[in-house]
Amino acid sequence: MTKSDTLILVVKNPAESDSAALVHETIERLKTNHIDFNTFSAKIKVQYRDNKPRNYEFNAFIRIQKDQIIWLSINASLGIEAFRVLITPDSVKLIDKLAKTVKYHTVEYMKEIAQLPIDFYTLQDLIIGNPVYLDSTHISTYRERESSVSLATIGDFFKHLLSLRKTDYALLHSKLDDVDPARSRTADFTYNDYEYIEGRFFSTKRLITVAEKIKLDVNLDYKQIEFDKPLTFPFNIPRSYNIE
Repeated sequence: MTKSDTLILVVKNPAESDSAALVHETIERLKTNHIDFNTFSAKIKVQYRDNKPRNYEFNAFIRIQKDQIIWLSINASLGIEAFRVLITPDSVKLIDKLAKTVKYHTVEYMKEIAQLPIDFYTLQDLIIGNPVYLDSTHISTYRERESSVSLATIGDFFKHLLSLRKTDYALLHSKLDDVDPARSRTADFTYNDYEYIEGRFFSTKRLITVAEKIKLDVNLDYKQIEFDKPLTFPFNIPRSYNIE
């Protein structure tokens, strides 16, 4: 929030003035837990399933140069690299090594794939584990339970229910419901198995569920996590590959 932002609060808790102070403290603690970095790398075991039904399991090696590049190498069975992806704030490039093709897209392509209004920076936060679609200036509800704290916000795209662990304000769950009543789009993000890695609380196991026309579930298991190490982003395209 900037200094000019105004916090809009409808508290559904006893002692409204006390709750307003608690909301402010919660937002500040959430900011403190925001994962900042220059570079990031990890190996992610991905399990994907939807109601088509389709089921995939693969390993994704990921490297990020903050706000500039997201690089992915996706390995199929037997460790064979199937795809390499290079994402920048305005483009998506994909090498299909099995079909020997190259595809060029704008970032709008990510919205089609994810079924969400996603851009480079939202994807970056999703990968890292920072909250997304969170308008901290429009808090509609604050609730405190024995082991968790929850905030409900309303943004441009989603109503957002955010649950935080009470002891350290680590992100536990994020539920998004479309503000457009004509759509039934929902998304759930669950964050588990936090580890303290190089000065950062990081969720190493996550579940993402998105539902609209298609319901899909994605399990992510992070390994080999490193921050702020020198990285390269190789993306050489063989001359024999076809451009699509």
